Amino acid sequence: MTVQLNHTIVVAHDKRASARFLADLLGLDVSPPYGPFLPVEISNGVTLDFMDSPGAITPQHYAFLVSEDEFDEIFDRIRQAGLTYWADPFHSRPGEINHNDGGRGAYFDDPDGHRLEIITRPYGSGG
Repeated sequence: MTVQLNHTIVVAHDKRASARFLADLLGLDVSPPYGPFLPVEISNGVTLDFMDSPGAITPQHYAFLVSEDEFDEIFDRIRQAGLTYWADPFHSRPGEINHNDGGRGAYFDDPDGHRLEIITRPYGSGG
């Protein structure tokens, strides 16, 4: 059996707003609810299942490998939305993108503080 990630739960204060935020920026659809979850399916079949939580949320990191064209489209949406973005996960290089491994990357936060990342080359792929 080949092991594959199928889904993960993303805790949010408002699952609808958070799922819509991600889907809109990445150019994806929000799927119909499944029990308490609101899924956003990524092109490789993995779903991010958003779930409401009234308590404190511990920020998680979610990285998305995208093509160069998709990076341009997503990055344009990030800027049009007026979101702050960074070149690094520590938020020390605001308003910049990185060129790690010969590609491009940017970090931005979702409404619950989850750290989202778009990259055009996998880490360690050279370049």
